[in-house]
Amino acid sequence: MKIYKSNIVWIFTLVVALVFNTETYSEITFEVNKAHLDYLYEEIQIDGKEMAIIHIYSNYPDYAYVGDDDEGIACIDDAARAAIFYLEYYKAYNDSTSLSQFNKLVEFVLHMQAENGFFYNFIWEDGSINKTYKTSVAEPNWWTWRALWALMEYSKQFENLLDSRTLRVKQCIEKTIAAIKLYIPKEKEIISIDGIEFPKWLPLQFASDQAALLVIILTDYYKTSRDNDILDYLNSLVQGIMMMQLNDKECEFNGAFLSWQNTWHGWGNSQAYALLKAYRVLNEESIKTSALLELNNFYERLIENGFLSYFKVQKHHNQIEIVESSKYSQIAYNIRPMVFALLEVYNITLDSSYAIKAGQVAQWFVGRNPACAIMYNPHSGIFYDGIENEKLINKNSGAESTIEGLLSLLKISLNPFALKEFENTDQSLFEKR
Repeated sequence: MKIYKSNIVWIFTLVVALVFNTETYSEITFEVNKAHLDYLYEEIQIDGKEMAIIHIYSNYPDYAYVGDDDEGIACIDDAARAAIFYLEYYKAYNDSTSLSQFNKLVEFVLHMQAENGFFYNFIWEDGSINKTYKTSVAEPNWWTWRALWALMEYSKQFENLLDSRTLRVKQCIEKTIAAIKLYIPKEKEIISIDGIEFPKWLPLQFASDQAALLVIILTDYYKTSRDNDILDYLNSLVQGIMMMQLNDKECEFNGAFLSWQNTWHGWGNSQAYALLKAYRVLNEESIKTSALLELNNFYERLIENGFLSYFKVQKHHNQIEIVESSKYSQIAYNIRPMVFALLEVYNITLDSSYAIKAGQVAQWFVGRNPACAIMYNPHSGIFYDGIENEKLINKNSGAESTIEGLLSLLKISLNPFALKEFENTDQSLFEKR
């Protein structure tokens, strides 16, 4: 059974002249509108227990649900992030519908935990769990971290409740933390790839993007648990992430945190945000300095150049060189980590320039992108899935794009400096690069 769509939206008007394919928009009304996410949300019952899922794909032109033959119809990856959005929406607007949606998605997350403490990712149409496909097995990977992230957000918000769900959430968190402790590398090996030294103790050895999500989660966990084993691992992850940062003033992308080995990709690159969260607990200035290097240098380059999809580097004659790079594709998941990092450093420093920069980054959704394309429809809540090149927009609107877009614009709308810049109507900002 689907719950009704929320009519609660907050509206602000952006008067711009943007070219979207062949159409000109002279006046656009923007809403942070969760209607499309509500459409992707579905309440179900499994073994008599009420919970909810988020359908993974929704394709243009009719936006009917689309599943995947190998994976299934819904996953932890999306449900966990949607849960976080609904919780943030509830906190901002005291919206009881969003709170109900959050709780039912949390039930789905709890349902997907495996005996080993990690999480399966996908379910099939009949409600059975996909336990075998490579993106769904219960292992220390993205979907487990996202599940734990959502549960930690629940725990922070409702830590004083004594009901059954809260108890089960806490038990589930502790089971995953115990599994993580068994997974912590005992040695800190360093390896050289294309002349650059990398830590080999991050998730999947080199995944600093996954390490960032773990840092966000474990920072919150340590604040309440004071678990010294987790503190040691947190410090180790932070050290590894900082080792993955380019630090060469002659390099065009100085300050960027590489995502995997000697490659950077835009999606999920939350290292700066994670370090800023860790800085609040670890209180080491070097951590904040590292995050600010990316924000003050690399983020500026991304904004100036119309953003990037990925690049690869090597070290030659003691200098970092760009081996290859691509501007496309660009997706909402590239933008959200930047918005979060910039607003987090504003929260720490109260320097409004960072909030203003967050507003500039979020303008990607309203035309400040290489295609000068509007990527968000405020009337339907649809976020397009991506920009393939200057002339081609992927008009599908799946769960990830929708959730990442909503998380971005919700954060922007709640910060007056960011919101004012987001509403900036200077047409020159949206000219093709």
